[in-house]
Amino acid sequence: MTALTASHPPSTHPKYRADIDGLRALAVLSVVGFHAFPGMVKGGFIGVDIFFVISGFLISTILFDNLARGSFSLAEFYGRRVKRIFPALFLVLLSCYVLGWFVLLAEEYQQLGKHLAGGAGFIANFILKQESGYFDEAAEAKPLLHLWSLGIEEQFYIIWPLLLWAVWQQRHRLWGIIFLLAVVSFGLNLSLVQRDPIGTFYAPYTRFWELLIGAMLAYATLHKPALLAVLTPRRANGVSLLGGGLLAMGMALLNKGSVFPGAWALLPTLGAALIIAAGPRAWFNRTVLAHRIVVWFGLISFPLYLWHWPLLSFAYIIESEVPSRGVRLAAVALSVVLAWLTYRFVEKPIRFGATHSRAETAGLVLGVAIVGGLGLHSYTHGGLEGTGYRTAEKSAYAHYFDNSLPEQAYFKKIRLAEYYRDGCNFYDLAQRRQGKATQVPVPMLEASCTVRQPTQPHAVLIWGDSHAQQFYAGLRENLPADWQVLQVASSGCAPSLTATQPSTVDYCQQSNWFALKTIAASPPDVVLVGQEQGHQRQTMQALAAKLHHLGVKKVVFAGATPHWTAPLPRLILRKLWHDTPQRTMVGVNQEVLASNRALAAEFKNTAGSVFVDVQSVFCNAAGCLTYFDTQDKTSVTTWDYGHLTPAASDYLAKMHLAKVILEGELVPPTGLVAPQ
Repeated sequence: MTALTASHPPSTHPKYRADIDGLRALAVLSVVGFHAFPGMVKGGFIGVDIFFVISGFLISTILFDNLARGSFSLAEFYGRRVKRIFPALFLVLLSCYVLGWFVLLAEEYQQLGKHLAGGAGFIANFILKQESGYFDEAAEAKPLLHLWSLGIEEQFYIIWPLLLWAVWQQRHRLWGIIFLLAVVSFGLNLSLVQRDPIGTFYAPYTRFWELLIGAMLAYATLHKPALLAVLTPRRANGVSLLGGGLLAMGMALLNKGSVFPGAWALLPTLGAALIIAAGPRAWFNRTVLAHRIVVWFGLISFPLYLWHWPLLSFAYIIESEVPSRGVRLAAVALSVVLAWLTYRFVEKPIRFGATHSRAETAGLVLGVAIVGGLGLHSYTHGGLEGTGYRTAEKSAYAHYFDNSLPEQAYFKKIRLAEYYRDGCNFYDLAQRRQGKATQVPVPMLEASCTVRQPTQPHAVLIWGDSHAQQFYAGLRENLPADWQVLQVASSGCAPSLTATQPSTVDYCQQSNWFALKTIAASPPDVVLVGQEQGHQRQTMQALAAKLHHLGVKKVVFAGATPHWTAPLPRLILRKLWHDTPQRTMVGVNQEVLASNRALAAEFKNTAGSVFVDVQSVFCNAAGCLTYFDTQDKTSVTTWDYGHLTPAASDYLAKMHLAKVILEGELVPPTGLVAPQ
């Protein structure tokens, strides 16, 4: 068996192929385009999957060659990985740490510290998996979010060289071993993506198959040349164009709402593999991918990937909304400049310099470890609250609204589980708080959610998602005692008539099926339908017709709440801290405001069906309500971008919603004075 460290000179790199650098360029530019302009490059996130295949091919080619020559050395392999990854990574991590000190609030800086430590330790994917959830911080507010892919890649390269070294004596079976591992990983991906889409996205074992596709191609290139010998020049052209077509399909058909990776990930992975397999002489490869401008972007692809997202994310954080097109263009342009400077003056000299000392490698490891340690210290010490921008008063305010997993301290302060009625939610919140995201529904709801009480002859059933859950607190306080409030409302689940049977794997299907089943079994007087956005008149009419058919006397559709471009407490901290206005248009999401206004004008109240314009209760010509108590800034109307606080839910019910339910028609609020 080949020794772990041998005296033979190691192979450096496979024969250089400009077209692979061009493929790198296609991958990174698609990711950058998706992050900067998601409406235009909707499927650009598949660039990461292209990177996985390229990496699996190139690194496995080196490993197979070294093993065949008897020159395999773990120390040499990891040393080269350090010099490839650490220089640019160190610069980006350190820059984020420094920039964050000046522009982030204490809670934001604390979270950045955790992500710095995770990025330095190549476990960012595990940290982000634990954080992701329905009420999680927006992805745009995490400057190091993109390091999840680097974590998966490096986790693969911890295991892969050791595995190859261990089985190299059985190399006549190696092709089958690689294929089996890829099939198992892909199978786990397919089986888990519906039940646990977040976990499947971030878990290494459901992503390794993408790198193994590249590894299989590398093995075939070196040890099974007959498999690729069938690619005549004409066939190679066709294979390359087919690969490009698969990538184009992925870009066009996928978007951030797609269930991914799943089977969809075959488009970018097989597309990339076909392009690589076609070889450098294929027309598309030599003419398009090997063009010098495209190759230049490929050469700076790694530092460009590292730089672009922090710049876009910091711009989002500072603006408290999606930055303007001009700002995003400037961020992308700056990331290209920084990527070139990093490649030219840092990455290239270290990676390809004449010296390859162990001290240099150790210095790089130490530098990244120090930055990671600084991040960990910041995380464990509350974000190093400091002075100046992060004043004690601001820090206390931000801390009040801190809702990070697993503690979710803000939810506990306001007893959100009680006010939103967690027991009527098929989304498994307990699993989510343990860092596990799953589509599997909870076994059953609490009896009080659906079981009618004889002492309360009247009932209203709340049906929808978390934007329906928010109505419970107010209705409970403002409906007469003879009215019972029932509820089947699950986080992220818009009401739908398509759920015709129960489900043990899809909590939204189970929630909607169970809601209709409950209504049919004992029709309430009123069904209150609420959802985050996306009300359509035809859908509303179909829902109303179905519910009336089941015996419901009145159907009330609640429009969207006022939406903010960032969590309202964060918006107050950044833009409205001094002399916070009780009403403002600063930070109000104008698109949601306009779509709700159009829907309110289009929907015609008919017998038994009513549309409640929620935004008109909170907003007027002077702006939308930010908080209620002028002596207490924590009395905000929404605790995030658009979910009502219990006080705001009470205000909505008192001003409008309870009257609509009781009186059977849209009644303008009278007798109550709204804050001006």
